[in-house]
Amino acid sequence: KAMPRRWGDRKDARLVKMPPLQGIMAYIIPNRADCEVYLHETLDVTDLKAYLAERNAAHPETHSTVFHCLLMAIARMIYERPMMNRFVQGFRTYERDEISLSFVAKRRFADGAEEALMVFTPDEDATLETLSRKINGDVREMRKSEHAAGGIDSIIEGFMKIPRPILAILLRIIRYLDFWGVNPKVLTEGDPNYTTVLVSNLGSIGGPAIYHHLNNYGTNSIMVTLGAMRDEQVRMEDGTWQQRTLVDVGATLDERIGDGFYFIRSLKLIRYIFAHPELLDRPLGEPSGFQYE
Repeated sequence: KAMPRRWGDRKDARLVKMPPLQGIMAYIIPNRADCEVYLHETLDVTDLKAYLAERNAAHPETHSTVFHCLLMAIARMIYERPMMNRFVQGFRTYERDEISLSFVAKRRFADGAEEALMVFTPDEDATLETLSRKINGDVREMRKSEHAAGGIDSIIEGFMKIPRPILAILLRIIRYLDFWGVNPKVLTEGDPNYTTVLVSNLGSIGGPAIYHHLNNYGTNSIMVTLGAMRDEQVRMEDGTWQQRTLVDVGATLDERIGDGFYFIRSLKLIRYIFAHPELLDRPLGEPSGFQYE
C-alpha cells in the first residue's frame, strides 16, 4: 500500500534524514561525479553457467544469460538493502519508491549503429523468468528498427534538432527543474539517468569490466559494468586446483548514499546469490536467507 506523501518528498522518492556527517557532504560536495567510489569483484560463474544451461534447455522460450542473472541479482540485493536505492539531489537525500534497472542496447553490432535505452522495473513478484522474458522481448522489438520509435530516444532525437543557443537555455531550465525534482515525467521516464542502477554488458562485445563515471544530471547513483567471461585455474578451499569460469564486475557508486560497510555487505550478497543461482528463480520479495556476519 502506497504511503501518503510528506513535506519534502519527491514524486518518485521519499526524503531521508541522514546522519550529520553524510548530510553535510551533500553541501560540501554537491556534484555526484565528485563523490565516486569504486568497487571491483571477480565472480565465479561456473555453477551459474551449469544452472543456466539446464534451465535454458528446459525453457528455451525465456533464454537467460549471465547478464540477466546480474541484473536480477542486483535487483534482489537492492530489495534487501534499500539504502542502495537512494540518491542525492538538491542537497537532500531521497529513497526511491521503486527499483529500476537500465542498460543500453545496440540496434546492430556495427560501428555507428544507434543505441537504445532500456529500463526494467521489477516488483516483488519478479523472477529471472520475468526479467528474461521482458528484456528478450524488448530487445527483439527494438532491433526491428534502425532508429528510435518513441520514448526517451525520440525525445533526445528531437532535442538535437533544436538550434544550439536555444538548446543550451532549455537544458539549463531542465537542470533547474531537476534540482527541485519537478521535471516532467516525459523527460524522466525511460531515462537511465533516473534509474537505480545503470548496467553495461561490455562482456557481450568481448570487453573488460571498467569503472564508468556517474552523471550530475538525474538521480542515478550506481553504475555497474560486466566484463567478458574467462576460464582460469583456481585454488579451491580444500587446496585443490580447478578450472573455473570467472567474470569481473566493476561498480561506481555515490559515496553519499551509504558507507563502505554497507557497500561491502551489499557486494557480499551479490556474491552469495551467484553461488546460489536458484535464488534468481524465486520471487524478489522472498528473503534470500543470507547471513550478514
